[in-house]
Amino acid sequence: MLILTLLLLSAVRILAYFLGQEEGARVEVTVNGVRVGEYSLATDGVYPLNGGTNLLVIEKGTAYMKEASCPDATCVRTGKIRYAGQRIVCLPNNVTVKVVGEGDTDLTV
Repeated sequence: MLILTLLLLSAVRILAYFLGQEEGARVEVTVNGVRVGEYSLATDGVYPLNGGTNLLVIEKGTAYMKEASCPDATCVRTGKIRYAGQRIVCLPNNVTVKVVGEGDTDLTV
């Protein structure tokens, strides 16, 4: 009975997580901690980042890193992101791509 209850609680939490995710409106790109660009997820495009070390692709409301000059290419294997809060990080090239929602604002001064 205890195991069944734990499984049911886990299923409810997982369902609530996936139903509560907010679709992203745009991605913010930072290089070395400095915001260098912001692109709408509603507009398809291909964007070279950091002098061409990374290639960001936005299509059909998702963003993904198509190419990277780093040796491990973890950012390329991250896959497509679309929900607010999701990120693609390329540590060797110091590039971060973050999905933000419609109402998200950056409050840093």
